Amino acid sequence: MQSNQKILLIISILSTFFFSLPSFALNSEGLSLHSWLSTFNSSQFSSWNPQHQNPCNWSYITCSSQNSVAEIRIKSISIPTTFPIQFLSLTSLTTLVLYKCNITGEIPTSILNLTSLVTLDLSFNALTGTIPPQLGTLSRLHFLYLNSNLLHGPVPAQLGNCSQLREIELVDNRLFGRIPLQLGMLSNLLTFRIGGNAGIFGDIPAEISDCRELEFLGLADTSVSGQIPPEFGKLKNLKTLSIYTTNLSGLIPAEISNCSSLENLFLYQNRISGEIPGELGRLRNLKKLLLWRNELFGSMPESLGNCTALQVMDFSLNSLTGEIPSSFSSLAKLQVFLLSYNNISGQIPAFIGNLTSLRQLELDNNRISGEIPRSIGELRQLTQFFAWQNELHGSLPFEIGNCEKLQSMDLSYNFLTGSLPSSLFNIITLNKLMLISNDFSGELSKDIGNCTGLSRLRLGFNQFSGEIPKEIGFLQSLTFLELSENKLTGEIPEEIGRCIELEMVDLHENRIHGVIPNSFESLVHLNVLDLSRNRLSGSVPEALGKLKSLNKLALNGNYITGMIPKSIALCTDLQSLDMSSNRITGPIPDEISNLLGLDILLNLSWNYLLGPLPAGFRNLSKLGSLDLSHNMLTGSLSLLGELDDLISLDVSFNNFSGVLPDTTLFHQLPDSAFYGNQELCKCFHGRNKITASHHPSRKLIFGLVFSIILVTLFATIATLLRIRSRRIIASSKNMNGDEDGLWEWELTPFQKLAFSAGEVVDGLVDSNVIGKGSSGLVYRVETRTGPTIAVKKLRSDHKQGQFSERDFFNAEVKILSSIRHKNIIRLLGCCSKRNNNAKLLIYDYMSNGSLNDLLHHSKVFIDWDSRYKIALGAAQGIAYLHHGCNPPIIHRDIKSNNILISQQLEACIADFGLAKPLNQHSQQARFNSIVAGSFGYIAPVTV
Repeated sequence: MQSNQKILLIISILSTFFFSLPSFALNSEGLSLHSWLSTFNSSQFSSWNPQHQNPCNWSYITCSSQNSVAEIRIKSISIPTTFPIQFLSLTSLTTLVLYKCNITGEIPTSILNLTSLVTLDLSFNALTGTIPPQLGTLSRLHFLYLNSNLLHGPVPAQLGNCSQLREIELVDNRLFGRIPLQLGMLSNLLTFRIGGNAGIFGDIPAEISDCRELEFLGLADTSVSGQIPPEFGKLKNLKTLSIYTTNLSGLIPAEISNCSSLENLFLYQNRISGEIPGELGRLRNLKKLLLWRNELFGSMPESLGNCTALQVMDFSLNSLTGEIPSSFSSLAKLQVFLLSYNNISGQIPAFIGNLTSLRQLELDNNRISGEIPRSIGELRQLTQFFAWQNELHGSLPFEIGNCEKLQSMDLSYNFLTGSLPSSLFNIITLNKLMLISNDFSGELSKDIGNCTGLSRLRLGFNQFSGEIPKEIGFLQSLTFLELSENKLTGEIPEEIGRCIELEMVDLHENRIHGVIPNSFESLVHLNVLDLSRNRLSGSVPEALGKLKSLNKLALNGNYITGMIPKSIALCTDLQSLDMSSNRITGPIPDEISNLLGLDILLNLSWNYLLGPLPAGFRNLSKLGSLDLSHNMLTGSLSLLGELDDLISLDVSFNNFSGVLPDTTLFHQLPDSAFYGNQELCKCFHGRNKITASHHPSRKLIFGLVFSIILVTLFATIATLLRIRSRRIIASSKNMNGDEDGLWEWELTPFQKLAFSAGEVVDGLVDSNVIGKGSSGLVYRVETRTGPTIAVKKLRSDHKQGQFSERDFFNAEVKILSSIRHKNIIRLLGCCSKRNNNAKLLIYDYMSNGSLNDLLHHSKVFIDWDSRYKIALGAAQGIAYLHHGCNPPIIHRDIKSNNILISQQLEACIADFGLAKPLNQHSQQARFNSIVAGSFGYIAPVTV
């Protein structure tokens, strides 16, 4: 009995001890999840309590009725770890979403263990490696989202085994290879998107047409090529066909019209040719038709008027001809109609007023003539109207004032006449008004002050007269004011100082008189101030020194008197200063030497300046062009020898004395650069004095004639010898296969260079190739005596019908040698061969390559601040071309490959081989007949 009591006592004690222990009841699935949580720190998972029996009450977790983990949904939480292999033991898991979690590493092949998986979303992470073929074993998989990662390799053909797949999104990775034919086995597929993978190439498999349920096919920003398969006409449920910015060619198949559900057809930025098929008119559900930047020709089909659901139609940058079809009057839902850069003729049709939903109308760069119809006033929703660079005439209709939502209007480069209707300035939403280079006349209305939201007012190159209205001071959002080359009179209104956001004021070549107003001191954001070729008098205000952001100051061609203000030295960002052809007196102030950024131009010629050059002039080490001619300056020029970047100099007709600096520049300058300085010696050439010789003697004339005869004789002999030697040279070419050493390379510098042509040519080896384009190869060359440079070797074997090598070379040299901006690539010089068409262009080397390389092919991480800096720099470079150059320069090939990035992540616009200056009233300036460039486009007026 006692023994039994002892046993019961022991049992009681043990049971009491056992139940007093803590309970570790978390099941195996919870343990797996918690073990993953231990690999990183995050406060977002505080509900994951290991004391729970299961994880069903944890955040981001959903369990099945059997308390098994069925769904994990984690979105937009930074999880600095690799793919959670701990999840692979959750065999009941149907949904795994790790969206935008910064997950790294590879997708494990053991993912095949998740046999119940229906949804796999790993998008917007930093996953690397390949897409595991084992995904093809997940027979229940419906949704696969792997977009926006760093995945590479091919798309696994095994995905064709996932017969339940409905959506596949692989956008924005680094995938390469062909689209697998096996995807055609996915009969339930609704969406397939693989855009943003430049390595995807080859023809689009026609087998995709077997995915009869397909609603969205996205292959944009890839390298797929060939034609659109006509078999796509079988896709009756297709709503969006997006194959833009690829290498498509051939015709648009008429069979596309069988895709009766089609709403969005995006085929822009390809090489599609032929005519727009009239069969597209059968697509009654079509809402957006984007075919811009292709090689389409012929007229727009009348049948498109049947697509009454159309909202957006963009045919820009093709070679379309003919008139706007009358059937388009039925497109009452059309909101965006873009025809820029074609050969469209005829008039703007009067039925344009029927398109009352129209918000954006762009007809620029065509051959449209006639008058702007009064019915334009019916477009009450219109926000943007571009018709610049056409052949429009007549006046601007009064009814334009009825377009009460109009924000931007550009009718530049036409033949429009008459005065501006007063109703125009009742549009309070107007933000940009550009009417450059027409024949508008009359006075500017005082009602202009009503457009308080106006940021750009560009009325240059017209016949406007009268005074600049004082009411312009109400335009406090104005950033660009251009009234150049008109017949404006009167004084510059003081009220202009209220426009405190102004960045450019260009009033050059008018008949404006009076003084420069002191109110300019309030324009602290001003970059460009051009008041040249007017009738201004008085002195230059000291207040201009407050314009710290000023890059260009042009006051030349006026009647300005007094001295150069010392305060000008406070404009430390100044790059170009032109005060020539005035009546300025006194010495050049020494303070001007504080303008260390002055690198484009300093022109003080044709004044009454006197005294020696300031000692501080030697500090202007970046200066490229200096003109001090026609003054009364004295003293030595020796300190100019220290200006290493100087490439142009004129000091003629002064009183300089002494010897010239013994530098390369002074050896190369013509004697005319020094004429009129009686006491100036050019001793290193053995001459004594340089004077202007306006009346040559008979001996000199006889000597010149005799010299010409001798030169002609020697030239004839040399030509005969050259004809004979060419046979020897041709034979030598065949033997050696290399002509680089036959003719001497000539180097033409546009900056001060510390290397020779030989150093450039020596670096043109295959191992130095860093880029290839349609115009030639680009090399990275390390010079022995100078910096690392980039050299473009232009091709000379372009196909017939394309731009010749000579055009590329001349375009680059003409444009880049005449402009300078921190966001424009700097052309250092060029090389050419005598008796040979081989040519080289030399640039600053950009260590980070192109923007395209940096974003898609580089391991360098670019944060958002840097991305913003790059985008802003590129925009500033383009804005300078369009608004800071006269005439404006249109690049015509803006794309990520042509935006180069420096070591400091500064953007530089490059490749000006297709660029064109836009000259006023010049029919030769039209370039819309040739659609040039490559994929990627920004309309020049939208920047």
